[in-house]
Amino acid sequence: MEDRLIVDNILRSGRTQLFSLIVKKYGSAVYAKALAITKDAEEAKEIAQQTFVKAYQQLNDWQTTQLGPWLIAIAAHLSLNALEKAKRKQSMDADQVQIPDETYSQEREEQLQRMERAISQLPPQDQKIIRLYYYNKVKTEDIAKALHLSQSNILVRLHRIRERLKKQLQNEKD
Repeated sequence: MEDRLIVDNILRSGRTQLFSLIVKKYGSAVYAKALAITKDAEEAKEIAQQTFVKAYQQLNDWQTTQLGPWLIAIAAHLSLNALEKAKRKQSMDADQVQIPDETYSQEREEQLQRMERAISQLPPQDQKIIRLYYYNKVKTEDIAKALHLSQSNILVRLHRIRERLKKQLQNEKD
């Protein structure tokens, strides 16, 4: 069934179940566009849903013969808005960070530099896990989703990485 015919039937007869044909036809393309922009699978799923809700609400405004480009444009705008919103939130969070009242010490600075060197020697995925967990304060559940691993796998890997870093730092001292 052509896009124009589907939309006309929805608008004239109120047969909203026909909208599922549009979702089936363009769902993967909308999701792919959102994922390409956000680089986050969960965010892309949310944006794909928002895209179809927004499109349904604005069906009267659709003018062309193909829905695809219109839906992709909506997904792109929503994705860019989501990135901008996340950027603003991150900026606001950074403004609220309180710097600890620790006095600077050469020993502490050297310890931090040793730790950074040790982390940089880890395999790239282990570095990513450590940085997400400790630096960005991302929950293990969310790290697992982002890396397409199980949460228990992330917990085991964090434990092994910590042990490896301890050994590496200990060997550096000796």
